Amino acid sequence: MTDNLSGYYGRVDVGTGAPTVGIPGSDLGWTLGVILRRWHEQVGQAVEGLPHGPRGYQILSVVGHNSPPTQSGLAKHLNIDRTVMPYIIDALERASLIERRPDPSDRRVRRIVITPFGSETLTRLEEKVRAAEDSVFQGVAPEVRAVFVDQAMRLAVSIHTNQPDVDPCIAVRDVLADPTLGPQR
Repeated sequence: MTDNLSGYYGRVDVGTGAPTVGIPGSDLGWTLGVILRRWHEQVGQAVEGLPHGPRGYQILSVVGHNSPPTQSGLAKHLNIDRTVMPYIIDALERASLIERRPDPSDRRVRRIVITPFGSETLTRLEEKVRAAEDSVFQGVAPEVRAVFVDQAMRLAVSIHTNQPDVDPCIAVRDVLADPTLGPQR
C-alpha cells in the first residue's frame, strides 16, 4: 500500500517508509513510451538537418558499422516500410552520405554503402547522439544506466531471437549482408 505524500513521482510505501517510483496505473508501455519520446526529441535535435532525422541517422549508423546491406534487408532490420525506404535512401544519397552499388555476386541487388563524407558525418553525429542520450539519462546514476541499457539490449536480442518472424529486427550480420534477401523477397 502506498500513501501519495509527494505527488505521483515521490510516493512513500506506508509499511516500510521507503520511497517508491511511478505513477499509479502506469505500465511498461507507458514507461517505454515516455523514454522513447524523450530519446526521439533529444536525438532529433542532435541530428537536425540530416535527411529524415533519427531514421536517417539509424540508417547511416547501420550502414557505417556493418557490411553493406541490401535496401530490403535494411528496411526489415529497422522496421521501415519497404515502400518508404527508397525515399529515405534517395534523400541520403542526394546528400552524398550513402550510395547504392551493385552487389558483386548479383547485379540485380543493390548494396547501400556509406560514402567518405557519410563516414565523417556519422562520426560527428555519433558524438551529438551520445550527448543527447546523456541528456535522456540525466539524473540517473551511471551504474543504473549501464544496467538498464544492458538489460534492455538483452531483452531486445531475446525477443528477436525467439520470434524472428514477428520482430522485424533481424540479426545484422545474418540478414543485412545476405544477397538472397535482396529486393526479390
